[in-house]
Amino acid sequence: MALLKIVKESDDLEFLRRKSAPVKEITPRITTLLDDMIETMRAANGCGLAAVQVGVLRRVVVIETEDGLFELINPVITKKSGEQEGAEGCLSLPGKWGLTKRPACVTVRALDRNGEEFELTGYDLLAKAICHEVDHLDGIIYTDKAIRMLRPEELEMDED
Repeated sequence: MALLKIVKESDDLEFLRRKSAPVKEITPRITTLLDDMIETMRAANGCGLAAVQVGVLRRVVVIETEDGLFELINPVITKKSGEQEGAEGCLSLPGKWGLTKRPACVTVRALDRNGEEFELTGYDLLAKAICHEVDHLDGIIYTDKAIRMLRPEELEMDED
């Protein structure tokens, strides 16, 4: 496994706005990408990472929350319900946080690393992470949806 370079806003914001292509075949290269993305996400203390964030324009996402570790290939959100509002950040925009509205519950259909289709329903943080990472695959950054950007002192209040 290897740590990958995360594309940052300061490096190439336009690259992050490109749409990712579907994975046509799950090859050893894709499974290595998944392994490397997990290692990179954990090393950066993130809870999600899309392949575009490491310079690969493929529809591949990894997410890790208290609900577990999830690998999503060609994810498609099939259901959304409820609403949650809260702080959101991104490994590609370090030090920036925005107030966003996201669904409170999301169901996504995807392939796993073995090519098996599955459905995952996530609530709260997992729902937010799924939406955030799938947006990345479509070239959308959370700041596009932010109600407003947050000041550092507002983040400290949210943690209480």
